[in-house]
Amino acid sequence: MSTAPPVAARPLLHDRDLLLFAAARVVAVAGSAVTGVAMPLLVLQLSGSAFVAALVAAAQVAPYLVLGLLAGAMADRWPRRRVMLAAQLTSAAALLSVPLAQAAGALTSTHALVVALVVASAFVWFDAAAFGALPAIVGRERIVAANSLVWTSTTLVGIGAPALGGLLVAWLGSASALAVDAAAYVAAAALLLVVTAPMGPLAVGRDGAGPSPRPTLRADVAEGLRFVLRQPVVRDLTLVGVGNSVAGGAVTALLVVLAVDGAGTGAVGEGQRYGVMLAVVAVGGFLAASALPWLARRVPTGWLTLGGLALGVPAVAGLAGSAPYPVVLVLLLAWSGAHTLVVLNGIATRQRVTPDPLQARVNTTARMIAWGGTPFGAVLGGAAAETVGVGAAMAGAAVVLALSVVAGAGTGLRHRAFGAE
Repeated sequence: MSTAPPVAARPLLHDRDLLLFAAARVVAVAGSAVTGVAMPLLVLQLSGSAFVAALVAAAQVAPYLVLGLLAGAMADRWPRRRVMLAAQLTSAAALLSVPLAQAAGALTSTHALVVALVVASAFVWFDAAAFGALPAIVGRERIVAANSLVWTSTTLVGIGAPALGGLLVAWLGSASALAVDAAAYVAAAALLLVVTAPMGPLAVGRDGAGPSPRPTLRADVAEGLRFVLRQPVVRDLTLVGVGNSVAGGAVTALLVVLAVDGAGTGAVGEGQRYGVMLAVVAVGGFLAASALPWLARRVPTGWLTLGGLALGVPAVAGLAGSAPYPVVLVLLLAWSGAHTLVVLNGIATRQRVTPDPLQARVNTTARMIAWGGTPFGAVLGGAAAETVGVGAAMAGAAVVLALSVVAGAGTGLRHRAFGAE
């Protein structure tokens, strides 16, 4: 292959291929929001167990632990468009199997959990390919603005879609609502299919003239892992992110239990309450994303992460009490904003200090390590909720965040300015 011609510097909103790519992400995120409401409720209804329902949150992240390194390395080898299409269609087929199994009277909580695992596994491959696809579509000179457009669009959809998902669950039932997400994945794949710009990867030699012999896959993986562990700011932010993800996994897994415990009887109330809670979490994430550029110009990178962790402690501790539903929503908003601030600050810093040829590998590797705490937090939170109650489980999550602040303060994060080496 040869290098692609440079992308013309035209306005983003006039770039057909970028708009198609962004639309595909918006459609997929909207559909995923329906599954985010329906799947935990479905598993809880089928199993009657808070622990089993918490496994949904674990299944959504666990594949990154197994596939993150491999997917990151392969994203620079396989055609990215094909990888993303295969991921979208695999997710659609897996989700559609749930209402079909219900119609056949054969649906079990195990089936639903396996589907959640398959969809999350497909996302790892999609995510790795998307890291390189967007720069290939818009060109490096417009990547920051293009990322902002895609992120803003999907985040805004994520605010309203969970509430809509709750209504769909109330109307169609948890299992049947998953067919809506299956259709969304098919539509997203169709949008990606009509993007005409090449998505790479491009095979470029050291002199930029053509392909050169590639290192082994093992060497590619090792190079990305080595950068994460040896680059000081990336390493410290990634390791502190583990504590953030452990607490986040517990909180996310227990939201459905909080919704059901306070909803009285009837699936309608459960779905609507849970959908609103997820929408509030999305609002918190949007506010954090909007504030990050302003904060990053005024607060050193390390202090921004430590501050986000510290702000999350009282919010999660408040969820441990028997607070009224409106207060729960306020606490969720505060926790989500703090949690997302830590996550996005880590991502932005990685992108700032990582060389272009390592972007996919470093991002998937760091994400694998940082997100690695999520399934453990979800499982531990679910187990604690079963044995000592939801309040005690939330209190444990607050303790994990507090310990992360202490541990982070002992690293070089206190002295890290933005992009410091």
